[in-house]
Amino acid sequence: MADGPIGDPRGAMSEPAGVPGGSGDSGVPGGEGAGSDLLDRAHPYRRELLAHCYRMLGSVHDAEDLVQDTYLRAWRAADRFEGRSSLRTWLYRIATNACLTAIESRGRRPLPSGLGAPSDDPERPVVEAPEVPWLEPIPDAMFATSQPTDPASVAVSRSSMRLALVAALQHLPARQRAVLLLRDVLKWRAAEVAELLDTTTASVNSALQRARAQLEAAAPVEEELAEPTDPDQRKLLDRYAAAFEHSDVSAIVELFKEDAVWEMPPFPEWFYGAENIGRLIGTQCPIGPGEGLMLPTAANGQPAFALYSRHEGGDYLPFQVHVLTLDGDRVERVAAFFGDALFRVFGLPESLPADTPHGMYSANGGNGDGGTGTGTGTGYNSGNG
Repeated sequence: MADGPIGDPRGAMSEPAGVPGGSGDSGVPGGEGAGSDLLDRAHPYRRELLAHCYRMLGSVHDAEDLVQDTYLRAWRAADRFEGRSSLRTWLYRIATNACLTAIESRGRRPLPSGLGAPSDDPERPVVEAPEVPWLEPIPDAMFATSQPTDPASVAVSRSSMRLALVAALQHLPARQRAVLLLRDVLKWRAAEVAELLDTTTASVNSALQRARAQLEAAAPVEEELAEPTDPDQRKLLDRYAAAFEHSDVSAIVELFKEDAVWEMPPFPEWFYGAENIGRLIGTQCPIGPGEGLMLPTAANGQPAFALYSRHEGGDYLPFQVHVLTLDGDRVERVAAFFGDALFRVFGLPESLPADTPHGMYSANGGNGDGGTGTGTGTGYNSGNG
């Protein structure tokens, strides 16, 4: 893991772990200067490498580890970089191979909806499955770029980070996953991908065709993505926040499409249909009217909210992070993620004062970034208190 805060896009990439300092013994045949110079030139690629590793692995934490490992390997091999390819291409080659090795031992990270049929009883207590390595969301702040026309922004476009796409990628064999990302997202030529994977151009084209076929239904299209500044979307998000803050189940049901989906790792159960979602929230969510507070954020290029729950001490503590998929004037899907560590990843406050007014953090206003969090557990009725 990087030594710096996980939410900091720079992390600790200026000096990978294990780099000696000031001793003169760099561990690199070409000397410490070559490695340090390469790291300086490689630093601008960190955001897009993080996005690439995240798409491959489905985990912010694993992606951070692999980017750290990529820079460490690059530093150690700095004297062997001959410039026959660009530095960016070389870094992607290191990162992709590191991801392929990691996938062999770690497997895939699903969402509940990728594991089976929806629950037929939203009032039956849900039970956690902590042994499953669940897919994780990634905050936009970790990959977004302010220059929409540069190559890095193409590599981390909003559509390529969508939660549905990353979840669908997890069902592909590792090499197909790599081929699709390198060809369709990064726009590498088939010959370049073949060289990286030590295979033939024909094999790359075949793998790409199979991967595209599997993802055709799940992958979002750029034109379907509403801009975050769209006024109708902002109104919908404000209504969504207000409904949860007031625990207004009827209003919540009204905001969802009839065929909406709700899922909430680490619980393997997922729920289909607005009425079932309303029954789930009405019977199993422990947050009553006026006991919740919603803080807007953004994840995977999608609107998101951090839901806080009022506790006995009076303050609001972390409960869930909702990542929303919208369709027109309705909510199509929500993935609600539990875990205090996730609030820290997003750079969200560890608590909010008891006197924080509801609606203060609307989607039309600021989102009050700040501290690191500790917070509480899942809180849903999981049968174990």
